Amino acid sequence: MTSRDRIDVDVVIVGAGPSGLAAAIRLKQLADAEGRPLSIMVLEKAADIGAHVLSGAVMDVSALDALLPDWREQGAPLGSEVTSDHFVYLTRSAAIEVPHALFPPQLDNSGCRIVSLGLVCRWLGERAAEMGIDIFPGFAASEVLFDDSGAVAGVVTGDTGLARDGQPKGSHAPGMEIRARYTLIAEGARGSLAKQLIARYRLDADCDPQHYGLGIKETWEIRPDRHRPGLVEHHLGWPLSDDTGGGGFVYHTEGNRVSLGYVVHLNYTNPWLSPFDEMQRWKTHPRLRVLLEGGRRIGYGARAMTSGGWQSIPELAFPGGALVGCSAGLMNLPRIKGIHNAMWSGMRVAEALSEALHAGRGNDLIEGLKDQVLRGPIEADLRPVRNAKALLSKLGTRLGLLVTGFDLWCAALAGRSLLGTLRHRTPDHATLAPAARSRPIEYPRPDGTLTFDRASSIFLANLAHAEDQPVHLRLRDPDLPLRINLPLYAEPAQRYCPAGVYEVVRDETGQPSLRINSANCVHCKTCDIKDPQQNIDWVPPEGGSGPNYAGM
Repeated sequence: MTSRDRIDVDVVIVGAGPSGLAAAIRLKQLADAEGRPLSIMVLEKAADIGAHVLSGAVMDVSALDALLPDWREQGAPLGSEVTSDHFVYLTRSAAIEVPHALFPPQLDNSGCRIVSLGLVCRWLGERAAEMGIDIFPGFAASEVLFDDSGAVAGVVTGDTGLARDGQPKGSHAPGMEIRARYTLIAEGARGSLAKQLIARYRLDADCDPQHYGLGIKETWEIRPDRHRPGLVEHHLGWPLSDDTGGGGFVYHTEGNRVSLGYVVHLNYTNPWLSPFDEMQRWKTHPRLRVLLEGGRRIGYGARAMTSGGWQSIPELAFPGGALVGCSAGLMNLPRIKGIHNAMWSGMRVAEALSEALHAGRGNDLIEGLKDQVLRGPIEADLRPVRNAKALLSKLGTRLGLLVTGFDLWCAALAGRSLLGTLRHRTPDHATLAPAARSRPIEYPRPDGTLTFDRASSIFLANLAHAEDQPVHLRLRDPDLPLRINLPLYAEPAQRYCPAGVYEVVRDETGQPSLRINSANCVHCKTCDIKDPQQNIDWVPPEGGSGPNYAGM
């Protein structure tokens, strides 16, 4: 049996994103105000705080105002304030702008900031460290510890220095046991530990399945005469068909840069669809082509985001801890914002844990935590927009957009939805139609100037994976992809993965095999979500591995 070092703390937080860091800071604020010692440890799988964080991002600063009211004086890197907001419906050659007067008030971006969320998290991490919170980047939590009663008792960090076959190399170092009175899971969308805990404790028994979108982002430097600091655009329509949810965004940041993002909702039905290639095609629209002409692409990344909304939020508390942030799914889909809700959840959970710790409790269930966390700003943000995802999925983009707008205006003016609460009970992995009954999609070849291939894209993600480390994309049944997914769905992993991880290759006799290029993985988690047989488990690779999205 592997001998591991053990560290005991009051609270261990898995993930140094906005929710995890907000929870840590709020816990320390409360402990300091009461003069109580409190040991807090934050584990982050990326080599540096913020390196794995990827978001658009237009940030609602309300939660940051509550957590650190003097963030402006402290020089928080929150970029440009939104100065102009546009909503555009694209056809193949035209762009139809929706008049701003028709925007429901829930979509207002006034006071929001266009940020690099990675830089914001790095700054929050620095503030947390100054307060005496222990933050450990490069340590991936790979396993949950349980006590004799079945409650969560902490986590184990992953071993380092393992060969591809799992055997120790000369550089091997076993992971550590982090024992804690409470454990917070702040891994972001579709985290590996959150997935296990939701299943073990049936936290999702009384909610709809979580839904997801794959967001693909590029950063461009553009010509100064085409740059408009603070300009925000959101696009729907072409190139996606009306029955496929998704759309694009264009955010003009500082320094002649724009953030381009394209989101495809992962409940799409056509197995021939490639979200990566849809984004490349989107950039060929005249509105994008004119903007990007003469510019150059300097960054690339991809990440799954939650989109189920209010109906898909599971129970947050489990014996010994809680889910926070996008581990619970707090994205506001119509606003395309979740950072503020992630931070609110971290702060509210911290306040509940602070009371429990002060009472001498530990490794127990915080009763009523979900209501405590959601009551207030999160409910006010998410409940009025709860039908957006269901309407877009049921009615398609054009009609769904109109009915969603009507529903949001009803909520704004009458204080309630005339539609009640719509359900969306089919999980994303169960929506694919057979390839033989679906329309193949021919994507144009990349030109290397405006559109690109996967290989040149993942180069910009600054990936770092030891080639000989164990594969972190695990197949429960190694034969299933060729036995079922290939004949039935033409193995869709080849197309839904935005990094070219999965390839079906054939030998000289024509026999197929599935090649997993795990070193290409950008940690988006799409395969774990969309595989129609739920045969793929994404688990953290060796700590410090993966992309480096610094500045994106």
